[in-house]
Amino acid sequence: MANTKQLTRKVLITKYMNHVLEHEHFPSSIYKFCQQQKIKEPEFYSLYGSFESLQKGIWKEFHDETLKLIHQNKDFESYSNRNKLLSYFFTIFEMFTLNRSYILLVLNRYEMPLKNLEQLKGLRKEFKLFASQLAEVSNEKKSIKVLKQPKGLLAEAAWIQFMFLIKFWMNDDSPAFEKTDAAIEKSVNTAFDVFDNTPLESIIDLGKFLWKEQMA
Repeated sequence: MANTKQLTRKVLITKYMNHVLEHEHFPSSIYKFCQQQKIKEPEFYSLYGSFESLQKGIWKEFHDETLKLIHQNKDFESYSNRNKLLSYFFTIFEMFTLNRSYILLVLNRYEMPLKNLEQLKGLRKEFKLFASQLAEVSNEKKSIKVLKQPKGLLAEAAWIQFMFLIKFWMNDDSPAFEKTDAAIEKSVNTAFDVFDNTPLESIIDLGKFLWKEQMA
């Protein structure tokens, strides 16, 4: 039980995800989990108060790591908001793919879809903050007040778009998830064309793509 190394969130998350995947079920108690992982129970509670908060923390970690990676590109700040959001989505879905087995397991845990989505609350908050910042920058560039959009509404719309993409990715069986990449590009282009008040062509393009996927 002795453990001289300080437990970190990343280490605990890795232990939890590996446990779930290796046993194909969720640990029944924090006490038993800590015993199996040879960590002290107080160490667990110093980082997360429950398995539920840990599960939410995993999704927040995906988001935080995505922001870290995209900002490592020295040219990122000079990107248009459209390309910033594209970079975010492409990066986080690469991360999702690396952890696909875990994500599919936890998002299909309960028969009620809304129950499965409770773990995304932390991610939702952080993502909407990121999307709001993009919307605020776009609004600042618009000189005509009537063309400006409520950033809260746009952030919520971006979150709904994110949820659509996650569901699409979960059902995607194309090589290297290339259909998801296409869905990301088309949906982001549509969202920004709507924001910029030039929606028609992109909406038709997205509609054709989604209809084609539905009929395939």
